[in-house]
Amino acid sequence: MFRLDKETTAFVVIDIQERLVKAMDPEVLKKITDNSARLIKGANVLGIKTLVTQQYTKGLGATVPELAEHLNCEAIEKTSFSCCGELSFINQLKTAGIDTVVLCGMETHVCVLQTALDLLQAGYKVHVAADAVCSRSKFNWQIALGYMEKAGAVITVTETVLFQLVGGAGRDGFKEISGLVK
Repeated sequence: MFRLDKETTAFVVIDIQERLVKAMDPEVLKKITDNSARLIKGANVLGIKTLVTQQYTKGLGATVPELAEHLNCEAIEKTSFSCCGELSFINQLKTAGIDTVVLCGMETHVCVLQTALDLLQAGYKVHVAADAVCSRSKFNWQIALGYMEKAGAVITVTETVLFQLVGGAGRDGFKEISGLVK
């Protein structure tokens, strides 16, 4: 349950949108944007499926350009807080044979949390990159991470995710992934 397999893992980028990021602490935002970009780039190197969602795009804007430029998929528009509220999201996971999902995005205590809980309930293994999720409040972020962990999610970090998926030095993608985390 705790090991990631690149054949059955997908990365999900949740609602890192132009107007929503303005409510975040700039220092925290830079960290989660940089780490989310590392995950997306790593997914591209390793051939891992990536999904991106946008909460009410008309009001909150598109995915921030520094992430959108690396994405090889169309955003899934949603109005439900959980990504699982959109049928196309679950259908894409099922069609690709995904059983494990790595989450990044915002806000940790709302959309990330509800997505994690719904995925766990549906039988998926869930990993949350703690250094690639944020909330407007550090307290809300901390409580949400604890909540997800108690519910059965693995709380991890970006570098662990990427190196676990590579599996070792000398393997395909190792040099590129090493470059991403330096």
